[in-house]
Amino acid sequence: MHESDFLKIVFICSLIAVFSLGCEKEKPEQVKVLRPVRFQKVVVTSHSRVRTFAGTAKAGEEARLSFKVPGTISRLYVKVGDSVKPGQIIAELDPKDYALEVQKAEASLARAHAQARNAFADYSRTRDLFENNNASREELDAARAADESGKASIRLASTELELAHLQLSYTRLHASLKGAIAEVPVEVNENVRAGKPVAHLYSGGPPEVEVAIPEAYVAQIKRGNTVTVTFDALPDKEFTATVTKVGVGTTGGATTFPVTALLKEPDPTIRSGLAANMTFTFGSRNNRPLIVVPMQAVGEDRNGRFVFLLERKGQGRDVVRRRSVSVGGVAPTDCRLLGTLGSQKCEGLEVLEGLEDGELLVTAGVKRLEDGQEVKLLDRKKE
Repeated sequence: MHESDFLKIVFICSLIAVFSLGCEKEKPEQVKVLRPVRFQKVVVTSHSRVRTFAGTAKAGEEARLSFKVPGTISRLYVKVGDSVKPGQIIAELDPKDYALEVQKAEASLARAHAQARNAFADYSRTRDLFENNNASREELDAARAADESGKASIRLASTELELAHLQLSYTRLHASLKGAIAEVPVEVNENVRAGKPVAHLYSGGPPEVEVAIPEAYVAQIKRGNTVTVTFDALPDKEFTATVTKVGVGTTGGATTFPVTALLKEPDPTIRSGLAANMTFTFGSRNNRPLIVVPMQAVGEDRNGRFVFLLERKGQGRDVVRRRSVSVGGVAPTDCRLLGTLGSQKCEGLEVLEGLEDGELLVTAGVKRLEDGQEVKLLDRKKE
């Protein structure tokens, strides 16, 4: 390449570079976009917590009537809804087999008496012969043993006869208390085993309600506590009840404990098996005030539960700070405390530790925030 050609190429490249710099436009300065958030003040609502648990109603006194012996039902004397008195006959088994057992036991007792008489007579003769030196000591001892065995056989046969009569009496089922028949789950000619319910008998008096209480609350429930009970079938009524039983162990492999409360007054509209709701009022843990926040205000990641609090920097600058919190369960509260219009009841999340009264809590957009991030407020009227 000639030197003149090389200089031409350098000159052309220089011109291109100059034109490129001249044509390049100035990039506009980027405007920082602030994420908008909503917030509300943390408010202490109460020092107590209200919890409601579902359960069922049952009669204050009830009995599941069943036969003590197996057999075939020959008669049913009651039907659902019938009123019965103590001792009234409910059902009867076919007694033929048990009547034959009585006859067999009577025959065994008669045979035992006959054998015992023979043994006694033989013993008497042997004793006379022994006194006249006409029988040996061994013969006397054998006769005495046979006599004693005969008497024991009489006692055994008498016991067997008594048991046979008792078994025969068990073929008739009687009411154990006054009340009404709520269920008859068997039919005539049905074979039933011993202990199978034949009739459910519900007595009068104040009904009970049984609920299952989680282990976190059962330690705070004591016998004698007053609770409120409502029924789905009776939406306009509210009943007062007293806790009578607190389970000391779980049932059915669950992690809940049975708790029973007795209604203070009977009500004919309450039937056994009705769905019920029992409401307890618990004191706050460690006597700390109760704080309930909107559920969406609490986030969770691998480090645990957290919230974002608003920190005012002044001059229109606001940043958020992350804080770890400890939460309880879902708690009812006034909707206005959760930033919702109206004064009806809403459900929020109970915060046990991590928040103080009056702090500014971010209530929206928690998942898209970072600690120390500058934000824009959508709730200027709350400032």
